[in-house]
Amino acid sequence: MSIPQTQDKQPDYLTFRCPLTIEAAGDAEKKTPVFHMVAYTGGVMRIAGFPHPVVVDLEGLAIDRQDIPVRLDHNPRQGVGHTQRVAIENGTVVAEGLISRDTSWARDVSKSATNGFPWQASIGAAVIDAEFVPNGQQVTVNGRTFNGPLHVVRRAILKEISFVDSGADTNTSARIAATSKEQQSMEDTAPDTATKDTDVQTTTATTIPDNVDAPDGNTSTTEPKAPANTAPNSNATPADAPATPTTLAASTADAGGDAVAQMRQRIAAETRRVEAIHKICDGKFPGVEAKAIEEGWDVTKTELHILRASRPQVPAGASSRPRNTSPQMFEAVALMASGLPNSRIEALYDEPVLEAADKLRGVGIQEFCELAYGQQLPRFRRDATGWLQAAFSTASLPGILSNIANKMLLEGYNYIEDAWRRVAKIASVNDFKEHSRYRMTGAFKFEQVSADGELKHGKLDEQKFGQKADTHGIMFALTRQMIINDDMGAFTDIPRQIGMGAAESIADAVWGLWLKNPVQSDGKTFFHADHGNYADGADTALSVDGLTDAEVLFGEQTKPNGRPLGIPASVLLVPTALKVPAAQLMNSMQLNETTTANKPKPVNNPHVGKFDVVSSVYLSNASFTGSSGKAWYLLADPNRLPAIEIAFLNGVDRPTVEKTDADFNTLGVQFRGYIDFGVREQDHRGALKMKGEA
Repeated sequence: MSIPQTQDKQPDYLTFRCPLTIEAAGDAEKKTPVFHMVAYTGGVMRIAGFPHPVVVDLEGLAIDRQDIPVRLDHNPRQGVGHTQRVAIENGTVVAEGLISRDTSWARDVSKSATNGFPWQASIGAAVIDAEFVPNGQQVTVNGRTFNGPLHVVRRAILKEISFVDSGADTNTSARIAATSKEQQSMEDTAPDTATKDTDVQTTTATTIPDNVDAPDGNTSTTEPKAPANTAPNSNATPADAPATPTTLAASTADAGGDAVAQMRQRIAAETRRVEAIHKICDGKFPGVEAKAIEEGWDVTKTELHILRASRPQVPAGASSRPRNTSPQMFEAVALMASGLPNSRIEALYDEPVLEAADKLRGVGIQEFCELAYGQQLPRFRRDATGWLQAAFSTASLPGILSNIANKMLLEGYNYIEDAWRRVAKIASVNDFKEHSRYRMTGAFKFEQVSADGELKHGKLDEQKFGQKADTHGIMFALTRQMIINDDMGAFTDIPRQIGMGAAESIADAVWGLWLKNPVQSDGKTFFHADHGNYADGADTALSVDGLTDAEVLFGEQTKPNGRPLGIPASVLLVPTALKVPAAQLMNSMQLNETTTANKPKPVNNPHVGKFDVVSSVYLSNASFTGSSGKAWYLLADPNRLPAIEIAFLNGVDRPTVEKTDADFNTLGVQFRGYIDFGVREQDHRGALKMKGEA
């Protein structure tokens, strides 16, 4: 199995393989071998290119044609045959068809089966949409519940089926029969989930030319059945409507077993389909017309391809489409327009990607979307709705824009000061419920063992602290005005600003709670003299003596049982105005003190290197209640004794960006950025506040 993979996205193509058992054909009847397989049972698979197990959501697996190519080892040049029926039945993917190719590989498959070789099957699908389920979460897919971490392929298109010798879904099976006797045996012994609706013809398939009436006789054609999820009334089609696979299957069922009547019904339906295609194309689109007839398109699909073929094409000489059209190249083009430093962009992409992107510097949004889409779009000013529908009709462009928005959102998120990470404990919660934090406070000091050898029991008490995560987010859009103005930089700047907003929301929550000094369950504020973690007065200013007093006060903290806390301070938290004095206290080996004669006298610094200095501009910002440019703090290591905690949902500590459907009143494409977190104070003994003034 071969899967392309990039650094920034999951694979866009996968193959999932299954065991294959083969019944050898005898020489009594020389018929085209027929195969039947249960290709996928909806379970977990290991697929190269995905770092975790994969589950394919069968509700999102599109089967857009019944005559899917059958190959050997997924090689387009090694044709084996084709399917006649592919469907999703009872939570499984089943396929039936013929080994119809006259190739050495087809003969190898049949002959090897006769010799007893244990072939297996592998189905190739193009991935349109996949999601990651992190560790600790569950997801229900295909009627079953799976635990993360794993990838769920939500949308994919079935492209081909191959004979291989390695399987991923061991619960599946497949068979090949070359005679009517073998096929009857195969139908009798196949699992119920795979054979309930099976109706494979044992005679050789006949191809009916377009607009040619077949002669009367016993020759029958093998037509694909409708998938199991076809709507109940899908056979109620108008008399003049082109036939679809569903219509053909229904006609066969109503024929009452009369082979001639069934054949005539299918010929009539095919004739109506071909006539409808001739009428739609009107001789103006011969290429589309030939392909529609050959591949069995219905009227809707034919009209869509005619619409695309009708759009004006860019002259070959004027085309600026680069050779490298990978999603990473287009992402790099947008980041170059954002004003991001070249060093940051060069760190994200390889040299070939950067060279290709550099040739498209300065393109606008309209040209960018056109290049990413792969062909010219209608002019936006004339047909805004058509432009948006066409541009976002493929998976590539929305995915590229989402990745760009995500990168710029994270770029902005990292712009904002995050000093809170060094003073708060970073925790994780798995839902939005109220959570409790418990800290053991009992006495576990070892006691001397008495003569009888009996050990005393330690006392286990606990203190309870709360925590709860909430969602914080905002929406933004690639609006009609932005597209008309053709400013790529405007699109990249909006998610960057939103990323900054996400970081600001966390900083506001942490420092707002810290400076508010909330009231505790005992009726006293968090920083309070009765808690032994607050002091004021002129001698609390940041200095050698003030820091000495703070260290002593912090060291006198006790457990609820009166014993010493035994956890030293490790962080010195100061506002911007005290950042330099704090750095001097921590880094200078000697300090100049003033004697009574007012003469500088260098003295040894007793506090050098004791604490990590953390500074925040939020501590002295007047928009926060309780702010001060003179107050400073000593804190214990937040991982040992947290004074404040911030918890992120499932440990995701950065915002997420997603593409959403735009509101009816918004003519554009909408995105949303969000982050889930909660902030709560914890143990007051983990921090000490010095007012710094009287």
